[in-house]
Amino acid sequence: MNTRSRMIVIGIALTFLLYAIYERHYNIIIYIIGLIGYVIWSHYREGTVFLATQAFHKQDYEKTKALLAEIKDPDKLRKRRRNYYEFMMGNIALKEERVDDAEYHFQLASRLPWKRDAEKGFVLINLANISLRKRNYDRVPVYIERASRLKLTERQKAIIEKIEKELNKQT
Repeated sequence: MNTRSRMIVIGIALTFLLYAIYERHYNIIIYIIGLIGYVIWSHYREGTVFLATQAFHKQDYEKTKALLAEIKDPDKLRKRRRNYYEFMMGNIALKEERVDDAEYHFQLASRLPWKRDAEKGFVLINLANISLRKRNYDRVPVYIERASRLKLTERQKAIIEKIEKELNKQT
């Protein structure tokens, strides 16, 4: 849910809460308070990351950026949401040619837990590419080595080979 829809749900729940208080349905009051509490908790801990991920997969970067902008304090997100937040912010920064911002977000994403090795592999590959682009040739082998320890897809392995070839040309 985005922020607006969460507010609508809370408004409707408050209406039902007032009715339940008026009718003295105490067991329903507890459920409604629990629903409101969950919606508020999910706003801070889940944010709009899931919706942004769906837009990101559809390559709708403007919608992704707008949904991620609704998250006011990314430090409060759960770790399993924060990693995707940082990954998408890094990709958006790369698309906008803000390389330093992209590197910052990918650095944060590389320190967070990932469910699959391939996902973390993309983060490390992006960091290697950014280091290559910024001519920080001493960092590239470190990222490649860390990525190589992960279980990667064939596509990722091919990208790593290209990065290694480009690094050998530059050094």
